[in-house]
Amino acid sequence: MSEIKKPDIYKMNLPADLKKLSTAQCEELCGDIRKILIDTVSKNGGHLASNLGTVELTMAIHRVFESPKDKIVWDVGHQAYTHKILTGRLKEFKTLRQENGISGFCRPDESVHDAFISGHSSTSVSAALGIATAMKLSGDKTHHAIAVVGDGASTGGELYEGLNNAGKSDTNIIVILNYNEMSISKNVGGMAKYLSSMRTKESYQRTKGRVEKMLDKTPVIGKPVKNAVRNSKNAVKNMILHSTMFEDLGFHYIGPIDGHNLEELEQGLMAAKAVNKPVFVHVNTIKGKGYAPAEANPGEFHGVGSFEIKTGNPDVVLSDSFSSIMGKELCEMGEKNKRLCAVTAAMKYGTGLQYFAKRFPERFFDVGIAEEHAVTFCAGLASMNYVPVFAVYSSFLQRSYDQLIHDMAIGGCHAVICVDRAGIVGDDGETHQGIFDVSFLTSVPNMRIYSPSNYDELRLCLHKAVEDDSGICAVRYPRGRDQSLYDTSDPVSTYVYRHIEGAKVLLVTYGRLANDLFTAIEILRNRDIKCDIIKLVNIFPIDNEVVDIMSAYDAVLFFEEAYYCGSISEKYASICPNVAQFAIDGFVKHGKCDVLLDELGFSAEKMADTVEGFLKDE
Repeated sequence: MSEIKKPDIYKMNLPADLKKLSTAQCEELCGDIRKILIDTVSKNGGHLASNLGTVELTMAIHRVFESPKDKIVWDVGHQAYTHKILTGRLKEFKTLRQENGISGFCRPDESVHDAFISGHSSTSVSAALGIATAMKLSGDKTHHAIAVVGDGASTGGELYEGLNNAGKSDTNIIVILNYNEMSISKNVGGMAKYLSSMRTKESYQRTKGRVEKMLDKTPVIGKPVKNAVRNSKNAVKNMILHSTMFEDLGFHYIGPIDGHNLEELEQGLMAAKAVNKPVFVHVNTIKGKGYAPAEANPGEFHGVGSFEIKTGNPDVVLSDSFSSIMGKELCEMGEKNKRLCAVTAAMKYGTGLQYFAKRFPERFFDVGIAEEHAVTFCAGLASMNYVPVFAVYSSFLQRSYDQLIHDMAIGGCHAVICVDRAGIVGDDGETHQGIFDVSFLTSVPNMRIYSPSNYDELRLCLHKAVEDDSGICAVRYPRGRDQSLYDTSDPVSTYVYRHIEGAKVLLVTYGRLANDLFTAIEILRNRDIKCDIIKLVNIFPIDNEVVDIMSAYDAVLFFEEAYYCGSISEKYASICPNVAQFAIDGFVKHGKCDVLLDELGFSAEKMADTVEGFLKDE
């Protein structure tokens, strides 16, 4: 038997050369790709476990289909690293999630092989159906739109809206379900149980095969018994294996397939390609495949910072963060308030609610990747005089705007929204920057918004929102740790005002920028420029006392880590004509938080320069 010639991935023309390789060579290549994934993510951080689980699946997709003529849409996109490697971005892969490097998600402006932008969950089927419909309208009957969906997305409502529409369509859409029983938080709800039950078909087939082999070897009676069993069980087998929800929706169902067996994957995808109707392909994978620490703890290796490859231990161990402080404080409050409930949309660990979940499991609710449902669920709890606290990332809260108005605000519900990852989040880029929550939350009548700049203020704001306020209250805070250098908290006031004798310029901000703005004042003082400062804590509704203070100055410069249109600074500027706004005007790419903030003009040095330049122009 001749030795398999190992392909050199760095010398290949990808993805075209993949079809020239044998299955054995592709398996060798999969091993190389896993090494590249582990090495790169260990240095840059990113999503590791989900990508290790989709190496063979991605390889099979690119061997069976012809990207970019066939359009591959990755749900969320965090599991598309192998796709990037196989579509001409191998040399740039070391820049993953770095400033001016390639994105950790799919970006059409990065490659023609990225058919659709990704970042949020459960959107791929809708996008793929739109693409498949456009193909049909254009007369393309040959190529396909392929949606690759993780099982975590099965808790998101938009997925079912898309499936319901796609199944009855006359289009070349293929939906591939990557089922690994492990999203960020453990999957919840009826669909998770349904998919889990479908996975047992593998064991059914293995058991069936073993029994048939045994009967084949049994003399005289083996074959008749085998035929009798087969005939009597056919009806049951057909019911179990073929009457799936997906077929009821109109899909041709294929699976489940071993997601780490290239031959099975390619056979299944070739079969899907040959079917002239919508197809649903069910693939079972192991999250973290090929790297022992990730296989043992796939949740911990879903999204990681840099780490040591040998042990899997992180390079930097964070002590507390805004998220963990919120979660721990909520636990203390839950001891005293038996009507306090905590709600998450599949982000228990990311939002710090694991502490509450452990201590009060009966009052903790993970509703899955379903932010719209989460808000209305909270409104239902509030209607029965419970106090729901919904902890959610800023960028994901965008999905529930209608429910905030229709189900919460109009009914006058008292609910608290802990808006995590508010402001710039860094490496995850445009789809995850938390810069729009202020704009849309301030448009909701009777909304109150707090934006603490340190842990003490966070605790204080949380208590106020839960215990003292009515209506909807949002407490927004950034990713990461409290890095305050100044004692700027006031347990009584809704803002902090610092006055210097002789100052004629007022600087205003809130949240994370407060620390750098206080530093900017020190820089300006060394330049013989005196400035006063207001740090808002309760940022909305507009504070009339703050308006009066602003009106007394020749110039007010408002620095805001939020989108310009609909911002707090815009609201004050509409009342006080002397207010100059410095906010974010557009989408923000990926990169390190401190670098991005500096580029936006929000570092201490840049804000000091802005003030000095503004005064020179006056």
